Amino acid sequence: MGGFRWQERLGPAVSIAPGARVDRFEVFFDLVFVFSFFIITRTTAANISGRQLLHALLVLAVLWWCWVVHCVVASRVRLGEGFVPVLMVVSMAALFCFALSLPQAFDDTEDVAAGPMVVALSYVVIRGVHLLLYWHIARERPGERRLLLKYSPELTVSTLLLTAAALIPPQVDDPGRAALVRDGLWISVVLLQYGMGLVAGAWGWTVTSAEHWTERYDLILIIALGESVISVGVGSNLVGQPPTWPAVAAAVLGRFFTASLWWAHYDVVGPAARIALHTAEGRARVAMARDAYAYLHLPMIAGIILFALGAEEVVGDITDPEVPFTESTHGPGVPLLFGGVICYLSANMLFQARTLRTVYWTRVAAVLLLAAAIPVGLVLPGLATLALLTAICVGLVGVEVVVKANERRALRERVFEEKTSHEAYEAAWRARWREPTSDEPST
Repeated sequence: MGGFRWQERLGPAVSIAPGARVDRFEVFFDLVFVFSFFIITRTTAANISGRQLLHALLVLAVLWWCWVVHCVVASRVRLGEGFVPVLMVVSMAALFCFALSLPQAFDDTEDVAAGPMVVALSYVVIRGVHLLLYWHIARERPGERRLLLKYSPELTVSTLLLTAAALIPPQVDDPGRAALVRDGLWISVVLLQYGMGLVAGAWGWTVTSAEHWTERYDLILIIALGESVISVGVGSNLVGQPPTWPAVAAAVLGRFFTASLWWAHYDVVGPAARIALHTAEGRARVAMARDAYAYLHLPMIAGIILFALGAEEVVGDITDPEVPFTESTHGPGVPLLFGGVICYLSANMLFQARTLRTVYWTRVAAVLLLAAAIPVGLVLPGLATLALLTAICVGLVGVEVVVKANERRALRERVFEEKTSHEAYEAAWRARWREPTSDEPST
């Protein structure tokens, strides 16, 4: 009865329409993911090591799966309409607790810590809200409910594994062995989640609005790129300190190479992929949405977090008054910086190959050049290393602007024609609101 009272007072859930765009509540919901990316980066930056990087990537993978499930639900129902925002606020609160507990998710294994338990419980609430909401909106489609039951074992088992990762390691006497057990359980969660997405296939799901789906992922990628902006700002140490020329130069170079990576996706590849998803139908559309967006956006975001960590360390050395200006950067900063950009561009090429069935030779050349530049960056001063990376990334933009000029122009003409046609249709449809009805006197 409570559900019926909610629908009477707040309104029923509203199905998403073809051509729908992202609503404001969804952007509001994304603020929690902004915080989550920030927490992952800050926690890893405090003590960069191989194990810390593994933990960061495992946490990111589990968090991203929650995001994918969230997008699947948002592809069927408007999250800002009716009683749905109430459930989404509950999910936001659980996701916020999940993010707050991430620094303690891999705490010392000697005692049962609160952090890992809060992670597991928050995960149950997040996934449970999505499951209940989708079960509700699929009530008139028995086929969809049966399909949903195929995924329920993943939710159950992944929750049990995360709970086991909190409870079992403290029972193991050897700390090293306990850490391996915990890490193995987290790896099992990730393999289960993404493996289930492949095994279940694309049958039964629908992507009602390709516009909504692509815009959703475009926005979250921009949010991740914002983390690199924050990292360069943190590393520059300009806040509250007298500005120095090296700090200003590093901040400017950071903005240039981040902007070039934004351009690499959003200038041609992203808009063209959106059109490709619009063109695809049925199972082909769902498979493309899963492979290119749900799966291949994860390594792009992982690459962003990796080069954000590297940028923070390199820029920190540049602006540190105790580090000589001519001294090279020590530690993993340079490999993370260049390796993160390589990961981002490589995943973006796979995204392009999956959606457009093409790969730009300029991207391949840039990746090879970045890999060759890592040994050089290890011996150069920090500012020169950052300048080298920026030159390669900006050079990629410059070459593609010239080489792909005709392709870029054709794409923009097509997008402009699409937007113009859509605006004319909307204007004509809304003009009917001003037409007098049979009950109104005409003037």
